Amino acid sequence: TPDERRWCRSILLALQVVDGRFGRRRFAGLLLGAEDNSPDITGHPQHGCLATVGKDKADELLQALETAGLIAVTDGDYPCLELTGAGHAALRDEAALAEGDMKKAFSKAQQTSRMTPEILESSKELLRLMGIPVVQAPSDGEAQAAYMCGKGDVYAAASQDFDSILFGAPLLVRNLTISGRRKVPGKNIYKDVKTEIIDSGKMLEDLGITREQLVDVCILIGTDFNPGVSGIGPKKGLKLIQKHGDLEGVIANTDITVEGYDDVRQIFLNGPKSDDYSVKTGQMDPDGIVELMTEYGFSEDRVNTVINKIEAARKAESNRKKQRSLDAWF
Repeated sequence: TPDERRWCRSILLALQVVDGRFGRRRFAGLLLGAEDNSPDITGHPQHGCLATVGKDKADELLQALETAGLIAVTDGDYPCLELTGAGHAALRDEAALAEGDMKKAFSKAQQTSRMTPEILESSKELLRLMGIPVVQAPSDGEAQAAYMCGKGDVYAAASQDFDSILFGAPLLVRNLTISGRRKVPGKNIYKDVKTEIIDSGKMLEDLGITREQLVDVCILIGTDFNPGVSGIGPKKGLKLIQKHGDLEGVIANTDITVEGYDDVRQIFLNGPKSDDYSVKTGQMDPDGIVELMTEYGFSEDRVNTVINKIEAARKAESNRKKQRSLDAWF
C-alpha cells in the first residue's frame, strides 16, 4: 500500500543515520517513538515515524526489508541492524522505493554496483593489513591462481568458474562460502551448497582426454573468449574431440569452422603469468584496520569485535599446530 511504501522508506532513512549501532529492539523503539535519554533516540529525525503503526506492524516491515536484502543483522556480541549495499542503493533509487517494489530495489542495487579502482585498492589494502598476501595477476586472475597451484605454492585455485581447470589448476575448489548457501540468480531463493574439490588430473583421466583437448572441447562449446559453435554442447563437443583428436582434426573432417580458435587456445595454454609474488602470511595490524574501516563509516567497536575473533582463531590454530608437533615426539 502507499502507506507501507512510505513507512519502508522512513525505516531505511532512519537506519542510514544509526547504521550498525542499534539492535533490532532499540531501533524499533526509535521508530515507535520510545522515550529515551539518549540524543541518538529522541534527537533522531525519524524518531516516532511509526508511532501510529504499532509494534507488530513495525516488526513486519523490518522483516520484509530484511527478507528483501535491504537491511541485515551484523555479527558480533551485540548484533545490530545495518543497511546493506543494496539498501544504500535502494535509497538512491527513489522510483523503486516509491513503487514499494523491494525486489526491484534490490535488483537495481545489484545492477548499479560496480567495482571501482577505489574499492579494488582499499580491498587490497585491507587484506595486507590483515596479513593476507595479495597477488597482482598480469592478466586473468584464474590463470595466475592456476599457475601458482601448478607450482605447488598454493593448495588449490578457488573459483566457481571451471576455466581454472582450462588454465591448468591441478585442484579446483568450488562453493567456498561462509554461509553454506548461494542465491539463485534472478530469484529470491537460496539453495544450500557444499564445498567441492575437483582433481583435474582425475577428471581428465575419466574423460580420456588431455588438458589441451579439454580446451578444444570448450572452444567448441564456447568460453569467455569466444562464442562457440551453434548446436554443439558438452557431449557433442567431447565426442568430436575424442574422435578427431583436436580442433584441426574436427575442422579438416567436418563442415565445422571456428574462427580464431588458436588465439583462444593460447590464452588458456600460454597466457601471461607472473613469478613476482609471495604467499607468505604476515602479522595483522589492528590499528591500521580500525583506521581504514572507520574512514568508510564502520563502527570502531564492531571492527574491534571482528579483529578479536580473528586473533582468537589464529591463536587457536597456532596452538593446534604446536600440539601436533609435540605429538610427533611421542
